[in-house]
Amino acid sequence: MRILHLGFEDPRMPGAGGGSVRTHETNRRLAASGFRVTVLTTRYPGWQERIQDGVHYVPVGFGEGRTRLTRLLGYVVRLPFEARKRRAATDLVVEDFFAPFSTMAAPLWTTKPTLGVVQWLHARDKARQYKLPLHWMERFGVRRHRRAIAVSQGISDRLTALNPDLHVDVIGNGVDPAAWKPAPTVGRDILCLGRLEFTGKGLDLLLEAWAQCCGLIDGRLLIAGTGPDEARLRAAIDEAGLSSSVRLVGWLSGDAKFNALSDARLVVVPSRQETFGLVAIEALAVGTPVIAFDIPCLREIVPPGAGWLVDAFDVGALAKALAERYSQDGLDLAGQQGRAFAAGYDWDRLAALQGEAYRAAERR
Repeated sequence: MRILHLGFEDPRMPGAGGGSVRTHETNRRLAASGFRVTVLTTRYPGWQERIQDGVHYVPVGFGEGRTRLTRLLGYVVRLPFEARKRRAATDLVVEDFFAPFSTMAAPLWTTKPTLGVVQWLHARDKARQYKLPLHWMERFGVRRHRRAIAVSQGISDRLTALNPDLHVDVIGNGVDPAAWKPAPTVGRDILCLGRLEFTGKGLDLLLEAWAQCCGLIDGRLLIAGTGPDEARLRAAIDEAGLSSSVRLVGWLSGDAKFNALSDARLVVVPSRQETFGLVAIEALAVGTPVIAFDIPCLREIVPPGAGWLVDAFDVGALAKALAERYSQDGLDLAGQQGRAFAAGYDWDRLAALQGEAYRAAERR
């Protein structure tokens, strides 16, 4: 089958999120099994059309895509033209939903069977942020789709609330096999890893909680990642007087990322919203317990015994959990339970399920 994947974000772009990881890990396995996959992504400085692991990447847009706005506008304007140009060589179009309005209602203009892959569904939050009716666009686009893949049951429920006639397959994200390389340890520091988005990823809440509990914790708070709010985060750390106990370690990937997750005593995921929570499941895979807010999606992948959920956005509760769990006995046993749970998130199995969903969508 020939797949045209409207993938938005290139996995090689600095600061790329978990969605691009899922796109590549799935597509490279499908390519190895005989699918022909082309992925259209935004442009970014240093972009390059290439074939990577059997997957053809084509960045589309205008110029170098030096800012988030120019990347978005270039992609949105060029995408329908680029898709139509390739329709004769396409059996199925796969539309990844993306910020800020989720979907471009691709079934209206692809002229091919089209399936949505939904890892992001937060247009209402972006509407409040930008004072634009982006959630109306999201609702319109979701109602144009007839089949979709959601990365969690929480996202599936929200999709069917918008479009009761939508057929949704729930297929989660997988764990990179490299996560199993490091030997589990009970480390000294607490790690937060992900895109540096100050409010969406809850970094403001994390700093408030850390200010309350850092005197009770021997280790430091390590924050790994890059993103649009890095300068704001650095300023907030300085203003809160936390420079001696908080360290930004930059972007981590591959073995360096999994070694950092394994070396941590705890991994904290303070997000206000998540579509799946790839960092959480990767932390469990290396044997490090997770503390997170009790929100949809995260509660699906942080099981009792392998991590702890605290009342959503309760800074005091987060501070208390960090201090108490840091010093408790049995973190190694929690790590073992986490590894056993994460073993169910195997990329090979998940990619096979996605291939079956593609075949079903192409037949309809």
